[in-house]
Amino acid sequence: MKILVVEDDTRVAAFINRGLREEGHVVDVSGDAEDGLSHAYVSQYDVIVIDVMLPGKSGFKMTSELRTKGDLTPILILTAKDSRQDVVHGLDVGADDYLTKPFDFAELLARLRALGRRNPRVEESVLRFADIEMDRMRHEVRRAGRPLDLTPTEFKLLEVLMRDPGRVVRRTEILDRVWGMAFDPGTSLIDVHMAHLRKKLEASSRPRVINTVKAVGFTLSHPDTQ
Repeated sequence: MKILVVEDDTRVAAFINRGLREEGHVVDVSGDAEDGLSHAYVSQYDVIVIDVMLPGKSGFKMTSELRTKGDLTPILILTAKDSRQDVVHGLDVGADDYLTKPFDFAELLARLRALGRRNPRVEESVLRFADIEMDRMRHEVRRAGRPLDLTPTEFKLLEVLMRDPGRVVRRTEILDRVWGMAFDPGTSLIDVHMAHLRKKLEASSRPRVINTVKAVGFTLSHPDTQ
């Protein structure tokens, strides 16, 4: 699943981020509600985890704003408050579930899986773009019906792009999602792997679909729009 975690405690955020990634999920982390809302408005998530006690705007307020905007993504409220009043308030403003700190990570995973099953997007294990089909469960990719032999890294690169077709995915975002790097090491790491991926996608003279936005990142574009 693609999960947004909004948590201002860096240790807790790092713990959740690391654990979810080890389980194979794609994770974005925000430290406050405003940044979290920016992520939510730009990208589609399968589940959003929101801490209640955020600096500035509270997790309750963020949840309420998402629902007011029509965002129906399942939301799990993460809080140190366990009073019935806080739980009721969180559910009333639009949260789907809650978990109190400290929590067991296995329970967090179970609750996220349950919430994910409520989201129709999670049921779709197959991603499609133009003539490319990716089966995430079987770890298979086909283009125009022809199977492609991708490495695990190339598979992750393509998945990141196929989750947000048409949007420019920044290099720093790719480094974070594919390699877990929080900064650009100043190497040609992305370019080398992207070149290999492009070569396999464009074999047999198939049209180009991955485009480079110089000094920014990469995007998937339909061949007939280039």
